[in-house]
Amino acid sequence: MNDTPENPPVARVDYMEFAAPDLPKIRAFYEAALGWTFTDWGGQYLSFHDGSRAEAGGIRTQETGEDARPLPVLYTDDIEHAKTRIQDAGGVLLGPDVEFPGGKRFHFRDPAGTELAVWTKG
Repeated sequence: MNDTPENPPVARVDYMEFAAPDLPKIRAFYEAALGWTFTDWGGQYLSFHDGSRAEAGGIRTQETGEDARPLPVLYTDDIEHAKTRIQDAGGVLLGPDVEFPGGKRFHFRDPAGTELAVWTKG
């Protein structure tokens, strides 16, 4: 796909989310190892600043043994259009939209089985 005014990208990589069972421990690790700074969002979620921008990603609480793979999060201006394009291309939506302060997102699997999320402001 060529990026042109007639054919703009539907979504861009915006954020990376990780999972960990012990947020204080993982926060201490990334502070010491990489110098990241954090914002605590109520004890169940941390956003991190890696020096590139205010929020480069986040770390969610998740129990050991659950799937803890990183979650690429994409941004779109038109979430319904992104859903349609993803489904038309063979992606599978995973549940309903999730609303949070400042926006909403949905999750999907690509044809290779990779889970991603797409969010928009709102």
